[in-house]
Amino acid sequence: MLREIVSIDEERCNGCGLCIPACQEGAIQLIDGKARLVAENLCDGLGACLGHCPQDAIRIERREAEGFDESAVEQHAADQAPDPAPVNTRPGPPAGCPSARFGRLGDQHVGEPVANADDDGESASELRQWPVQLRLLPPTAPMLRGARLLLAADCVPVACGDFHRRMLRGRALAIACPKLDDPTGYIEKLTQIIRANNLAELEVVHMEVPCCTGLLRMAAEARRRSGCDVPLVDTVVSIEGRVLSRRRVPVEAPV
Repeated sequence: MLREIVSIDEERCNGCGLCIPACQEGAIQLIDGKARLVAENLCDGLGACLGHCPQDAIRIERREAEGFDESAVEQHAADQAPDPAPVNTRPGPPAGCPSARFGRLGDQHVGEPVANADDDGESASELRQWPVQLRLLPPTAPMLRGARLLLAADCVPVACGDFHRRMLRGRALAIACPKLDDPTGYIEKLTQIIRANNLAELEVVHMEVPCCTGLLRMAAEARRRSGCDVPLVDTVVSIEGRVLSRRRVPVEAPV
């Protein structure tokens, strides 16, 4: 089929590897000191890797290529990932950078309740997927399909002592900082996530400080661009960790 796909100029490539974690689908690998596209069906052609190449060695070209295959991406990730560790244990060092891989943690699926405490009586983690940083989260990650997605400002889990129990349980998670991070890329990533996954809900939880409301604006703009009427919920947290408000944001409402 004729479509857009990544092209890598091996003469320009210096093997720095910065494009590899930027490719959420794992389509690029270092082989013999050069970045190479390992399989056409792993490349979605969106070009998330472009801005990470200091040598300007990556381009998007339109040519005959095998179609993008989400199931192949999932299988590739499963083949590359280390053996899953049991929930609430300390896994050994994975092969490569774990931020570049995605998957479920333990045997629980997002949306299924888990126990509130481990064998030592401590509160158990409700996190059921990795990665969690929005920039690293693949739009095609299987745990996002039909999920209730919690988009949290970086400071929220630190401020809220019961973040896992009160907010994270049963949800997929993405974290971002609307002040320190580039909002343009985040809006595009959120748009892709909303379009691809038929989300049951998108809840934005942010701090009460004015700059943090940018996270809600990013989510609202992504919903508008996606053309999907996913329910959007706005939750505001005080710097002491109290929930100050929680409201449903209508599609037409200004934020």
